[in-house]
Amino acid sequence: MTSGTDTAGGCLGTGTTFGTFGELLQGVLPDGRAFLVTLPIDRWARARFHYRQEDPTLHVVPAHKCKAHTAARLALASVGRRGGGLLHLESDLPEGKGLASSSADLVATVRAVGDAIGVRFTPEEIEALLREIEPSDGVMYDGIVAFCHQQVRLLGKFGHLLPLTVVAHDVGGRVDTISHNRRPPPFHAAERQEYARLLAELREAVACGDLATVGHISTRSAELNRRIRARDDLEHLRSACRELDGIGLVLTHSGTMLGVAFASDDPELDVKTKSLRAACAALPGTVSVFRSLGAGGQQPARRGQQ
Repeated sequence: MTSGTDTAGGCLGTGTTFGTFGELLQGVLPDGRAFLVTLPIDRWARARFHYRQEDPTLHVVPAHKCKAHTAARLALASVGRRGGGLLHLESDLPEGKGLASSSADLVATVRAVGDAIGVRFTPEEIEALLREIEPSDGVMYDGIVAFCHQQVRLLGKFGHLLPLTVVAHDVGGRVDTISHNRRPPPFHAAERQEYARLLAELREAVACGDLATVGHISTRSAELNRRIRARDDLEHLRSACRELDGIGLVLTHSGTMLGVAFASDDPELDVKTKSLRAACAALPGTVSVFRSLGAGGQQPARRGQQ
């Protein structure tokens, strides 16, 4: 991010944040904490904030981004700044699909506000601000993280994997994440113990770059999630994953997408992508391709992010 002076004499700041293709794992721990493990992708939310110290009004474009308005106000208040300005948001992340579009908007907003006023908000500080607004994914932190999304608290940093390509089937529509998170989780004690075990195994698998184990765990997470939301395409995509030697299934647990993950350096990736598109042709919905931000992945330079 690079702050500067805009043509009207105020300060201009910018901020960016990646999205996440659903979750490698999402569930509930034995102590009752709901958690998720992110899969950062090369799709972005971008914010520009024109700060006006003497203007108390704050406008957001698009106007329906009310939570971003709240985030900007909280960011200014947290460092004792008055005034307002104009916040403009753009995003590659469609809403209601499970790609962390709302969280990415809010994180990008806080970063843009900080950039405009010369303040570096750490991921921990951004996390604390978002805690006052809504449940959030852990996209204020780089890499794959375990995150208690309802409490908006970091559970652990897992690091990076080599880049993955996710070929995803979207059943269509949108999911209201807030309503989704209000539902009491239906998992009993044995399943919560399984989630704890899967979380520990996933941490080790990411650290070791063990894609086979990562895929096994993400597939199991998709299967367990049927207790919450049925997926008519799960068996179809699981069969296709096996036939095409995919790494595993990846689900947007509170969204509309289910994908098959492949290593991005797979020499047969193009053939497998076309084959999976063909396999999904009989299903209602659409197919799209996402690429994860792996170790060494290119990311836009931005201030104030770790």
